[in-house]
Amino acid sequence: MAKSVIIIGSGIAGLACSIRLAKKGYIVSVFEANQYPGGKLTEIQLGGYRFDAGPSLFTLPEEIEALYKLCGLKASDYFEYQKLDTTCKYFYPDGTVIEGFADQKAFQREVHEKTGEPTKNIKKALSKSKFLYEELSPLFMHKSLHRLSTWLSAEAFKRYGKLTQFNFNRSMHQANASRFESEKVVQLFNRYATYNGSDPYQAPATLNIIPHLEFGIGAFFPKKGMYDITKSLFELAKKVGVKFYFNTKVEKITVHEGAAKGITTKFGFHKADRVVSNMDVVGTYEKLLKTESKPTKIINQPKSSSALIFYWGIKKEFKQLDLHNIFFSEDYKNEFEHIFSKGTISSDPTIYINITSTHKKDDAPEGCQNWFTMINVPNNQGQDWDLLIEEARANILKKLSLQLGEDIEPLIELEDILDPRSIELRTSSSQGALYGNSSNNKYAAFLRHANFSKKIEHLYFCGGSVHPGGGIPLCLLSAKIVAENFD
Repeated sequence: MAKSVIIIGSGIAGLACSIRLAKKGYIVSVFEANQYPGGKLTEIQLGGYRFDAGPSLFTLPEEIEALYKLCGLKASDYFEYQKLDTTCKYFYPDGTVIEGFADQKAFQREVHEKTGEPTKNIKKALSKSKFLYEELSPLFMHKSLHRLSTWLSAEAFKRYGKLTQFNFNRSMHQANASRFESEKVVQLFNRYATYNGSDPYQAPATLNIIPHLEFGIGAFFPKKGMYDITKSLFELAKKVGVKFYFNTKVEKITVHEGAAKGITTKFGFHKADRVVSNMDVVGTYEKLLKTESKPTKIINQPKSSSALIFYWGIKKEFKQLDLHNIFFSEDYKNEFEHIFSKGTISSDPTIYINITSTHKKDDAPEGCQNWFTMINVPNNQGQDWDLLIEEARANILKKLSLQLGEDIEPLIELEDILDPRSIELRTSSSQGALYGNSSNNKYAAFLRHANFSKKIEHLYFCGGSVHPGGGIPLCLLSAKIVAENFD
């Protein structure tokens, strides 16, 4: 008789895990507190506007394709995406605009022409990023760091002699500042720390692995928007027999004789042979495992940054705004000090802003644009968010109006706001942190919770708050690691 699995939460990792386990022959049920799947990767409909509510960039599409292949299907028949020729456009206060061309030679020329940075420096940085990815991703992204077999494998032994080349002992900023001559280029490469909610002035230079995802492998965008990732995997999960229970909050993970035996909801006890939590690991222990011992050192680690997002319906098209636009702060270090302190968001209008507009016909009325306008902010530690949001909104509008040469506020006809409080409420993310524990020290990768419980048999974990980390590709890989660890 087939064994049963209950998955708590239908975020991207939960969906991917459900597909993998169903294909392994398990009877899979997913319990979701919300009325929709996707976790942070959902959508918002406002009037004639549609917004992707979560991540705005898609990398490692092969991890999606692998799920379809596992099911004997061709991904392109169900999920379409395109490679971006330009991944980002960078606006600086002095009027400099840098196109983040996907083609490395074109990007090197662009940066040199706009900043004077020697192309050899850009080439060397991207080469180093490729080296880090090829050397570290097989272990740190695709394997459990909490199994002795990982460290005794041939893959691991190949890399022990290269430890000094992995830049664990200096920060991203130190590495970038020593590599580049232009402050603008240092800022550009420092920005990749925000991809997992980190501070480049504290995070190890090992995180310079991230640019390779864009420039070496490529950045992509689903043709129907980012939410199509969720919709496609949700439909695939149902196709392979996964059962979903929405509006069904899990109240407890039942543990008996040292093993997970099922869950309790408002409808009663649901028995299972295995339980997988796609819920934030802190909430899992504090809310669902109240009587069990907790890995205090791990769950008390400092959390990553959060986000403040304004979803704006703009009644005008700005042709210079591509899919991704980054406006850098003049005082970049000061900005990160605000993000990773318990203080306020900077009241200086030079905060940097990420705007995403999908440019899809059905996502905004004709002649209009849907703006996903985001700044990085501290996680929720009880700040006066209503005041901070008011100040941040005014400063964002001031900066955008200066950069674009037009008063933006009168162009906003619809608005919704997502802040750390609502992120925490809607997704159960501890303190509204987007990526679980912070990656701001060289041991961060080892301080994430394992994909399995070391004390409770048959209990597993996937998602951005556990190994290997946050963001779409790492969440998908966490699901893969869980499935591979199932007996």
